[in-house]
Amino acid sequence: MSDTTAHFCKNIPNLPSDKEGPVFAEPWQAQAFALAVRLCDEGHFTWAEWVETFSKQVKQAQAEGDPDLGDTYYNHWLNVLEKMVIDKSVVSSSDMKIRKEAWRQAYLRTPHGHPVEL
Repeated sequence: MSDTTAHFCKNIPNLPSDKEGPVFAEPWQAQAFALAVRLCDEGHFTWAEWVETFSKQVKQAQAEGDPDLGDTYYNHWLNVLEKMVIDKSVVSSSDMKIRKEAWRQAYLRTPHGHPVEL
């Protein structure tokens, strides 16, 4: 695990990992992880803010019945990422909604097995 990855993996509750570092079941999970690290590196939020917000999200989900089996971990990660970029004015809520809908429409019109493109 690189020093940079080790730095960002500190204090993250239940991060799926092995001796090499974070483990991802799907490519989007690695992309979401990398995006959070990049936004932190660029100064949009501190890693301490990230860990605190992420921890609250996981605890809230558990209180609402998430069995915390690991399969929803990166869904929480993505929810926190969306919340933080809006809260920190990296993107507006309306821009986020427009982009998500554009991706949803692109997904719906893309034949199975082909890459989704905007």
